[in-house]
Amino acid sequence: MIETIYALIPVFLVIALGAYVKRIGFPGQEFWVPLDRVTYFILFPALLVHSLVSADFSNIPVPNMAAALFAGLFTMSLILIALRPVISGPMGQSGPAFTSIFQGATRWNSFVGLAASFALFGTEGLALAAVGIGVLVPTVNVLCVFILMRYAGDDPASFRLLGKLLIRNPLVIACAVGIFLNASGIGLWAPLLSGVDILGRAALALGLLAVGAGLDLSQLSAQRVPIAFTTTLRLIAMPLLMAGWCWVFGVDGVARMVAILCGAVPGATASYVLARQLGGDAPLMASLITASTLAAMVTMPAMIWLLG
Repeated sequence: MIETIYALIPVFLVIALGAYVKRIGFPGQEFWVPLDRVTYFILFPALLVHSLVSADFSNIPVPNMAAALFAGLFTMSLILIALRPVISGPMGQSGPAFTSIFQGATRWNSFVGLAASFALFGTEGLALAAVGIGVLVPTVNVLCVFILMRYAGDDPASFRLLGKLLIRNPLVIACAVGIFLNASGIGLWAPLLSGVDILGRAALALGLLAVGAGLDLSQLSAQRVPIAFTTTLRLIAMPLLMAGWCWVFGVDGVARMVAILCGAVPGATASYVLARQLGGDAPLMASLITASTLAAMVTMPAMIWLLG
């Protein structure tokens, strides 16, 4: 466990640095929005394309790993839907609040997942985490938009918007391009691959800084019950589900550990944008993201040690 903690400490130190520099106003509040856009639309997709194009999947059970990831995500989704009467009844949470709880428990922070996979398992872990993104990002987007359309309010978003969100998602596009170039044997021209590599190297550091800058500590004292409930599902139940489905589908080795890691990382910062856009409880969503990110500093190494 000590080795796992040491490997993950740099990841959370960079997140803490992002939170600190945002708090002191450096280099200025206007810096973070364009940084998010550059990282999300250019640097992060470049990292995914390079990882997938360069990876050797010949000895990795990618279909089995994908099946385990799908199963873990859908199991958590079914649990949340089954618990909705409890969430809206004894817990007293509204429809919009339920959608934020759903997002908080199912969506995962791919920035943290990639950085942690690379820190623990090197380039193989990075490539497998990219596979996880290819499986989970489009699936969880469909699920979360559907839940928001169903429960967030009386004026739901259209299915046309759902299609746009998926087709225009740069992470989905990058995964599709990288998998196609790898599977087809086309690859990338060496100078172009090197250029994509240079861009990708900046993604992890800037992405983690942006995660830290997005933390909002001011709302953590409110709504403690839904925050504790959702954080427990996200950081403890989800990795347990991933481990169980990996056993069912015979996924082991580094692939199994990366699948568990995909379940153990905190909630995605993009959830706040989706909640605000489609009528979810955005303040609760911000609190859930912050709480899961802070708690993950303890639970991630603990779950990897326990399940590894």
